[in-house]
Amino acid sequence: MSISFNGLGSGLAVSDIVDALVNSEQAPAEARLNTKEASLTTDISAVGALKSALEKVQTSMEALGDSDKYQQRSTSGTDDFISISADEDAQPGSYNVKVDALAQAHKLSSSAFTSDEAIGAGVITIGSGDNSFSTVLSATNTLEDLRDQINNGPFTGNDSNDSVVATIVTSDLGQHLVLTSKETGEENAIKITVQDSDGNNTDTGGLSRLAYDVTDADPLNHTTNLTEVNAAQNAQITIDGTLVVSSSTNEFSNVIDGVDITAKKLHDAADSGDISDISVTENNNNIKSGLSGFIASYNELLELSNTLGASGEDGVGVMAGDSLLRGVMSKLRDTITNSVNVEGNSLSLSQLGVTTDRYGVLSLDSDTLSDQINADVGSVQQFFVGSNDDDGGFAQSFDELMSFYTDSDGIIQNRIDSKTNQLDDLDDQRESLTSKMESLSSRLYAQYNAMDLLVASLNNTSSYVQAQLENMPGVVRQSN
Repeated sequence: MSISFNGLGSGLAVSDIVDALVNSEQAPAEARLNTKEASLTTDISAVGALKSALEKVQTSMEALGDSDKYQQRSTSGTDDFISISADEDAQPGSYNVKVDALAQAHKLSSSAFTSDEAIGAGVITIGSGDNSFSTVLSATNTLEDLRDQINNGPFTGNDSNDSVVATIVTSDLGQHLVLTSKETGEENAIKITVQDSDGNNTDTGGLSRLAYDVTDADPLNHTTNLTEVNAAQNAQITIDGTLVVSSSTNEFSNVIDGVDITAKKLHDAADSGDISDISVTENNNNIKSGLSGFIASYNELLELSNTLGASGEDGVGVMAGDSLLRGVMSKLRDTITNSVNVEGNSLSLSQLGVTTDRYGVLSLDSDTLSDQINADVGSVQQFFVGSNDDDGGFAQSFDELMSFYTDSDGIIQNRIDSKTNQLDDLDDQRESLTSKMESLSSRLYAQYNAMDLLVASLNNTSSYVQAQLENMPGVVRQSN
């Protein structure tokens, strides 16, 4: 630590002199660092704004490269009786639909049993649709035991119950076993056969009291020891008054190309004037909305570019003359004028109604676009999306161009990272400058303090010599 004796010997303002000398060294260096920092910060901000604008343009074009958004179908006709949906395979048109029947699950109910009554020993086999399972009952099993075995097993062999739910309903007469198929439709009707321990598998005694089998074509061979509560029933609709369609569920998939219909409610005689009307129209709104979004984002980018690259009487932009800005805007202008080969013919954005004024601003001629869509929407889709035989259409090539600039390892981010590293270097230079100025200050204080002490010593010597001379014999002092 240096100690300053400001002016004790020399009378000089040592602190002021040292501060002035240090500041004369420090101020220009700090000014250079501040200027460099401002330049780097401004560049990072400008290039970051450019990247954001480019990403917005890139995103707007991505929507036009999604093939799933083309030739969609808009449908109308969902009402109290039906609901509908359609995909791109649906052809524009109109139809009327009448719901004749709703799908119904098969339900059977047994006669009454007491809670502790043995229902009979043997094997009972239950089938519904493609599923069939068997379970074994002992002479002491009750209706509740059978219900539990139907729902949870055990079953014989590798059987499993995927098709029937068993419940017990208790009436004034006793307990009734109720079986309901899990799936609707005639093909899921329940069939119950037994191997009764008494040897008679179809009578109304023992386990055969639960037999139900109406699969034989001859009604005389039917076994109906259970009561049918709800018949297994298919849904049925009539299209355009003549075309009858059945389904095991209430869903009719693709009965009209690309159109799915779900029946919800019967049309009865009172609803004859309310037959459901279905209308399918083609929806290509994504093209116009996509192009409009692209044009808006491009024009915003163009305005930003003009501001950043301005050079004239009104001022100079922060990226005036910058090769990055000139390069990306030049490539963009070239790209949006490019043509794409579509089935042997060239197609471009200008042919789709995208026009450019003398300042480069884009606009959309909706009539031209509509004419092109109506004439051949497939070609428009292929222009943007490409076909299965190539690497993609306009949207993909545009995305590849933008990615060169906007990717996390793209040219713009590399520039931002480089400038950020330079900012970090400035921090190191500031610390170095501070250390250097502290060293200079200490050295100057040491030099000036040494000078001050020397001057003080010389002054003391001068005073001593003067006093000795004055006290020598023969020396006459001057009177005041």
